[in-house]
Amino acid sequence: MPTVRDWEALDRIKRASVGQLLIKGARLMQERFLARINRQGPKVTLRRAHTSLLPHIDQHGTRLTELARRLGITKQAAGQLVSDLESMALLERVDDPRDGRAKLVRFTKRGLESIHDGLSVLRQIESELEAVLGKTKMRQLHEALLVVVDELSRPEP
Repeated sequence: MPTVRDWEALDRIKRASVGQLLIKGARLMQERFLARINRQGPKVTLRRAHTSLLPHIDQHGTRLTELARRLGITKQAAGQLVSDLESMALLERVDDPRDGRAKLVRFTKRGLESIHDGLSVLRQIESELEAVLGKTKMRQLHEALLVVVDELSRPEP
């Protein structure tokens, strides 16, 4: 059985890992975001899985099979998430103009408005973090994260 010392050592290793801090920070940001957005009223009740799906929807829509691939889940699981968000009137399925047999998942007008609301909540949280970090560190964090995202967006060699 692990001892208190074992757990303390593991915690030190985790806190020394930039990747671990990014993962934990993203999870904590997502939890705070969801708590606030869901407290705002009866508009919608979002879950983590929903917020994982939304960034993968392209401007003109995305096929369900592509959403499933991007998320690393089954087409059925992606379909359930899309159905949830359709029931909230955030997403819709429309015919793909390039292939009449296929459907595209895209944002509704209400969905886009909700994205703007969500970004407003994120800006509030960021402002609170800036109050703790200071403007300079917050700007440096933003610049560093832009580089991290650009680098990790490139395909691995």
